[in-house]
This record gives sequence, C-alpha cells and structure tokens, in this order.
Amino acid sequence: MSNINAPSWFKIIVILAILWNLMGIFNFYIQITLTQEYISGLAAAEQVLLKTTPLWTNIAFALGVFGGVIGSVGLLIQKAWARVPLLISLIAVFVQMSYWLFFTTAVEVYGSNTYFMPIIVIVVAYLLFSLCNKGIEKGYIT
Repeated sequence: MSNINAPSWFKIIVILAILWNLMGIFNFYIQITLTQEYISGLAAAEQVLLKTTPLWTNIAFALGVFGGVIGSVGLLIQKAWARVPLLISLIAVFVQMSYWLFFTTAVEVYGSNTYFMPIIVIVVAYLLFSLCNKGIEKGYIT
C-alpha cells in the first residue's frame, strides 16, 4: 500500500467491479457449457448464431472476464500491475463485442437492444482501466 490514501469511494467501486467481472465469468461458463439439447430448443436464427461463433471469440470472452477479475483484485490491493490485465480485458472485450455487433446477425436476431449490453461492457472495461491509470498517476496505486 502507498502512503497516499485512495478516495473513500475507491474500494466500493472496485468491489463492485470484482462482482461485475465474476458475473462475466458466470456468463462465460454458461456460454461454453451450452448443450446441444439446449441449443436445439432455440429459434433457428439463434441456433445458427451460436453454432457459427468462432473459438477465438470465446477466447476473447475468457480474456475479458478473467483479465477483469485479476485486474480488479489488483486494484483492490492497490497494485500497479493491475494495469496489464485491465488493458488485456479492455482489448479483448472490444474485439469480442465488435465482432458480436458488426460481424454477426446478432442485431437482426435480437433487435436493436442488442447494442446495450456490449456498449456497457466496453464502457465498464474502459472505466476500470482509466481508474487504474488515475490511481497510478495520483500515487495511491503503486
């Protein structure tokens, strides 16, 4: 820990970030463990969307959520190394969500509301990375 104290709201935000990213890990687990039986019960367009998802997007998903948890834990203990996993998470999230929104039929299948969650995920990843950088700059993350 540094001699400079983090703002009073810092730990609350970081704990929420850890919970957010743990929910992301849960969603990742659900996505990679979908059974053929479950998928066959979906609408045809959803089936195609899920069956044509490339492996690299699942890898990006994993890097995004696991990088987010590791980076958020680094923030909690106020360590500058948190910047690296948070940057990896941000890049992975951006790549995965960009693919989902612009290179699949997700918007056609699920409607314009499909944009909401990916944008929120990218913004949260960016804000966590920025929070880490600000903490390093101000000296309460070392």
